[in-house]
Amino acid sequence: MVAGSRVDTFTEFVAVHESRLRESLMAACGGEVGREAAAEALGYGWEHWDRVRHMENPVGYLYKVGRTKSRRALRRRRPLFDPVDGGRIPDVEPKLPAALAALSERQRIVVVLVHGYGWTQSEVGDLLGLARSSVRNHLERAMASLRNAIGGAA
Repeated sequence: MVAGSRVDTFTEFVAVHESRLRESLMAACGGEVGREAAAEALGYGWEHWDRVRHMENPVGYLYKVGRTKSRRALRRRRPLFDPVDGGRIPDVEPKLPAALAALSERQRIVVVLVHGYGWTQSEVGDLLGLARSSVRNHLERAMASLRNAIGGAA
């Protein structure tokens, strides 16, 4: 990704990676804060593109930038997830947003990325800097907690 103009390489980066960055920050911070954090992280990425584009894991780095930018908004509250509209999304449990917010941060991120956005456990591990076995353990614990909170079979 080194060849090409600054604008071209950043535009290509955004086209390829923006949705993953946004999804991961929404999983960590909730809907509104996550979207804002992704926009701020990409703004930071543009400002520092000459350095960021040469990093081994620029998406992971910008994820951390977004998490830092979101701290103030989340200082006194848990992440808020958009309520479920049963008329629009009939197959989603209405208790899910509150149950997700009650999970530990790592568990919430892992379960939302794997089951909500279809990421592989390896992709989540790469983003968070975790071994695949750690991702699997967080996922298993999160699913057990969600089943318990929502009232499903463990």
